[in-house]
Amino acid sequence: MGHITSKNAYKNLEERINWFTQGAPPTESLYKILQVLYTDQEAKWVALLPVRPFTAKKAAQIWHINEAKAETFLEHLCEKALLVDSFYNGKREFVMPPPMAGFIEFALMRTRGDIDQKYLSELYYQYMNVEEDFVKDLFFATETFLGRVYVQEPVLTNDHTIHILDYERASQMIAEASHIGLGTCYCRHKMLHVGHPCQIDAPLDVCLTLGNVARSLAENGQHARLIDKNEAMAVLERSYAANLVQIGENVRENPAFICNCCGCCCEALQAARKFSPMQPVATTNYIPVITDACIGCGKCEKVCPVLAISMKNKQAGQGVAAVDHQICLGCGVCVRNCPTHAIHLERREIEVITPVNSTHRFVLQAIEKGTLQNLVFDNQAFANHRAMAAVFGVILKLPPLKQILASKQFKSIYLDKLLSASK
Repeated sequence: MGHITSKNAYKNLEERINWFTQGAPPTESLYKILQVLYTDQEAKWVALLPVRPFTAKKAAQIWHINEAKAETFLEHLCEKALLVDSFYNGKREFVMPPPMAGFIEFALMRTRGDIDQKYLSELYYQYMNVEEDFVKDLFFATETFLGRVYVQEPVLTNDHTIHILDYERASQMIAEASHIGLGTCYCRHKMLHVGHPCQIDAPLDVCLTLGNVARSLAENGQHARLIDKNEAMAVLERSYAANLVQIGENVRENPAFICNCCGCCCEALQAARKFSPMQPVATTNYIPVITDACIGCGKCEKVCPVLAISMKNKQAGQGVAAVDHQICLGCGVCVRNCPTHAIHLERREIEVITPVNSTHRFVLQAIEKGTLQNLVFDNQAFANHRAMAAVFGVILKLPPLKQILASKQFKSIYLDKLLSASK
């Protein structure tokens, strides 16, 4: 009977996780991962929690226990980074983070002895690098991406620096963050445990979390260390020097993270290589241009994190660098490494559209994935809940072609203005 109860607890937890727009396809590997991260009791109780932020009082009502006991249990889950807390209108609230960027990464953002991190890394590798369903769903299931690339600001010429927008700068996101947390790179930590250490020996301590997520991870369980803006900028500089790509949450305001990624370990960049020319993240608004100064040394080809550069017209062992613009992220790593300054970045002809904030991104992804009802009926982000639910309900009842048209109009005009006005 206990075995059945345990199995049901993890099945219910998996179903609860899949209420997110970003879910986790159920496999045997996923259940083993959940068993490492959650006890039977934790799985049973977390599966009952709402998607929207909730108080200890609400959790106590759901679990049929007193509020003090509920708060103690919620704090324990925060210490394990299975929940994050925040303070809204003076009240402490809790929310379950999505799988990624979320509780999957948090488990490896520091060295800890309460779980077997090597075994967990092996399960992660199986689930994400071998089985691939999770990665495909994470990066390719929606038109709106989870992450976006930041251009390496130091490689921009003065002319192009003038035209860069504030939200395109990682430095600006750092400057505006209320809190900044520094942790271990989950990707390289995982790959180190499974016997595939980083091929470029990139630093581990460059994972940046921002805002409330950083505060919660630092104050609960020390999964990140709070740092100031100067140290955060030093992390960026170290990452630039190591030819790492900056990938942050795909929003213009208050991103929750900025990762510094290598092509050999990062799941997003690995997906870019494996499923090329499909893009797993939003590119920058820049594209590299090769000039006649190219001597065909091949350094740009070697450092490109997504293999977007190749040497063409090779003669006598030399050639000229060529960029595949379908694959290119516009990160600027190639520009930094060109010994003859034969590469520079120019603005793309078609601008990449970035969601306003996390709520905007969630809604766009939900529309595209057909899970909008989960977000609408379990979300407190909108001032007029019934009105929003009514609008979404109409969109969901439209024929497929009209749904697409309504979705595009909704993204570009209505939702953007609504979210800006509700701040």
